[in-house]
This record gives sequence, C-alpha cells and structure tokens, in this order.
Amino acid sequence: MSTDHAPSTHERSYYQRIDDRRYKPTPHTGGAWNPDEQHFSPLGGLITHAIERDRDERGSALAISRLSFDILGKLALDECDIRVDVIRPGRTIELVEAVADIGGRTAVRARAWLLAPGDTTSVAGGDGAPLTPPGELEPWRMSELWSGGYISSLDARPVSSPQPGRAAVWISSDSDLVAGEAAEPCASFVTHVDAANGIAVRRPPNEWMFPNVDLTIHLHRTPAPGWTGLDTTVTFGPDGRGITSTALHDTHGHVGHAQQILTVRPL
Repeated sequence: MSTDHAPSTHERSYYQRIDDRRYKPTPHTGGAWNPDEQHFSPLGGLITHAIERDRDERGSALAISRLSFDILGKLALDECDIRVDVIRPGRTIELVEAVADIGGRTAVRARAWLLAPGDTTSVAGGDGAPLTPPGELEPWRMSELWSGGYISSLDARPVSSPQPGRAAVWISSDSDLVAGEAAEPCASFVTHVDAANGIAVRRPPNEWMFPNVDLTIHLHRTPAPGWTGLDTTVTFGPDGRGITSTALHDTHGHVGHAQQILTVRPL
C-alpha cells in the first residue's frame, strides 16, 4: 500500500501504528544510501517491539537474549506487516520468529531466543571496559557522511575521532519508535544497533557500497534505557565480503555483541 499520506518530517516518530500488525514508516526511517528505502535500524527496533509486545500479551517474563535478522531485499518506504509466532515454546526457553512483509513480499525474517532471567550477580563478570560517558563527549554530524532521514534523526557522540574501520560512538534519538507507544528498553536499544555499519567506514560511501544482509545481536543482560554505545571494527576481505563487529554498551557498561555480514562492491 502507498505511503502518499506519510507524516511530515517534523513528527518525531519512526512509525505510526495502523492496526494490530501494520505500521506506516515516517520520513525519519529514510535509508542512508537511498532515502526512498527504510534504514534497517528503526525496522529492526520495530520488529523487536513486535516480539516484545507478543511476549507481554502471552504473559511471558522471558528476556530477549539473541536476535538474528535476515534482510531479504529492498526495504521500501511502505507499510510493514509484522507477524510473530512461537517456534519453540517453553517456561524457561523460547524461540520466536517474526516476519516483516513490505509491499506484499517478505522483506525480513527474524528469530529471537528468549531465556528466563535469574539472579546470577554472585558469578557475573567478563565485561569489557566501559566507554567514556556520552555526556562528556561532543556531538558528531553523521549527516555530513550519510544522507537519509534516519541518520539526520540521530544524536551521535564519538568517543574519539572515527577512523577507517574503527570507531566507538554513542547513539540516541528523541524520535519515538512508534507514535504514542512506549517501547521497552531492548527495542529502543536495537533501534540504533544497525547504525554500527556506518560509523567506521573503510571507504567513502559515495564510492563504495557495503550494505549488510543480516544483523545478529547477543545480549548478556537487558540494556538500560537511553544511549546505545557501539564499539565497532569493520573488516573488508579480498573477495567482496566484509564483517562489521560491535561490542554493545549502555551507560552502565557492556551488554553484548553484534555482527553484520557485508556485501562489498564499488558504486
């Protein structure tokens, strides 16, 4: 269905709900290479929101611990229909699948492992070093490197000057994920994770393309509300493939890891 009546750019949300399963993207979801497509970051957050909403409606208290997204093609700036199914039910472990259809075709398939929380404070450990807090850092205009409504919606704070293939950056936004709805911390956090592929570019994006075809996130605890910290390394191989690897942080410390496989090619 058409988005001819999409909301104006001053409305501060990435999506508007149409009904129980369908959402309309706003211009703030516009992609970095093509503003007429959706950036995957807000869509990944929306799919996570749908998974958490389904979990809560079922009365489950399990925590999202791994998310894997397969991006199956163009993410048109069009209505999203998201359906969620429990693949492996359980009291302590569940596997959930979410499928996002855009423009009448399946655009993303996602699976999430949900695990029972418990008190393991006495054995917790292994966290990496925390990042410098975002309040101590200066803003970075990512829109000078990338175009699109999503990038322009972000507040980015680099820990140090980004280098080719290496950067640590805090990301936040004052845009709601879904207009009029409160998103849980995990969905809000995921809304920024796919941006990792754009903070440590090895080659100028107006000369080379390096989009990711997936995103996999592992979390050893639920992120706190607020900023998403991306400590990222980008590797390009010699035969058209690359990997973006990211240690994930919130303002309390390390929370997990993310990986993205890239297809690398000149423009």
